[in-house]
Formats: sequence, structure tokens, C-alpha cells
Amino acid sequence: MRGLFVTGTDTGVGKTVLSACLLAAMRADGLTVRAYKPVLTGLEEPVEGPWPRDHELLGEVAGMDPDRVAPLRFGPAVSPHLAAELAGTQLDPTAIVAGAESIASEAGPQGVTVVEGVGGLLVPLREDYLVRDLAGELGLPVVIAARPGLGTINHTLLTLEAARAGGLRVAAVAMTPWPAEPDVMTLSNRATVAATGVPVATLPALSGPDLAELAGAGSSLPWRDWLG
Repeated sequence: MRGLFVTGTDTGVGKTVLSACLLAAMRADGLTVRAYKPVLTGLEEPVEGPWPRDHELLGEVAGMDPDRVAPLRFGPAVSPHLAAELAGTQLDPTAIVAGAESIASEAGPQGVTVVEGVGGLLVPLREDYLVRDLAGELGLPVVIAARPGLGTINHTLLTLEAARAGGLRVAAVAMTPWPAEPDVMTLSNRATVAATGVPVATLPALSGPDLAELAGAGSSLPWRDWLG
């Protein structure tokens, strides 16, 4: 499987927008792309602003049926393992991995699959299986979405520590939304994270799900290096 695994330091840090930018840039570069966000929760929550729901955005950018992008969808905005429990079921890691492999096969050996996790690396998909375990099974380089502002140093370094403890290869941290005129603290945050030896990229705020804007932002990221 060729691709990237996008995770975050927390929920709501821009994983899906980052994933969409990567997919749009890759597709604009002529690559066949596929998106996979195996578990989606929070469908009961109203959509805010111009952005569609995560699987709809990723489906639009990758040219896929949104329901295929996110085959496991739940209403409550809770952890995946709890969402499944409330629905009277349990997530099956073997099936989730098989779903990723199936989607990646559609991209072909020269294509790229972007897999987006849910929440952060230590979020349980079930009590004995974390998002980190899924990333490890897929064996993809990991890109971490992180906020640029106050608190991001601790959140990002903890995520890096968790990734390394799980044997994951972290390709980069992407700080988003990166301000047009970053202040001293924001620049220091980026430098502090970069001092760990992990490349730190920045992604600006976007006005909405315009494909050209997504592709333009994604093209500013060194995703070819991340793919290895």
C-alpha cells in the first residue's frame, strides 16, 4: 500500500482538511487517489460553516462515494468504541484493515491512498485496539495535524512520543491553520517541535471546500518527500 496516514494531536485540529489538501494536490499532479476514513462519529451534530461532513469532503476530492470513504458511521460525537457500543455492535479491526487494502487496490501500485484516523493515536477503536494499532498494521508514513497556537507543544510532543512508542514512522507534523503573520509564540512553537528532528510544515486557513484552493494549499506541502 502506498500512501499516508493522517492523524492529529486531538479532535478538531484539521485532519480532514489536511487530508483533502493532500488528495487534491496529488490528484492535480496526475495521480490516482483514494481516501479512507474507516470510522466517522458525530453525524448527529449540525454542519457548521461552508465545510461538508468529513466523508463528503474526502469523497468529493477523491472522486469516490462518501459512504465508501467512511463505511462505519455513527451519530453520537463520542469515541469510536463507545459509538459502536451505543449502536449495539463492536468494531472489527480485521475488517477495517481489509477495507483499507481494498480501497488501496483501486488506486493501483502507482496510486496513493490517504487514510485518516479518528481523533488521535491513542483513541480506542475498541477497548483492545487503538488508532495507533491501525496505523501500525497499515505501515504507512504518519502525518500529524497540529494546531499552531498555545498548548500545541505538549500535545504534539505527546503524540510524537506515542507514535514512536508504537513503532510508527512519522513523516511530518503539519501545523494548521497557519496564520499569515505568525507571532513570536507561534514561530517558537514550530521551532520547538522541529527541534525533535521531525519536519514541520504549515497549512494556511482555507475559506471553504473549493477544489482549486485545496489543491493549491496541498501543493505547498512536501508530500512527495512524505511518501518516501
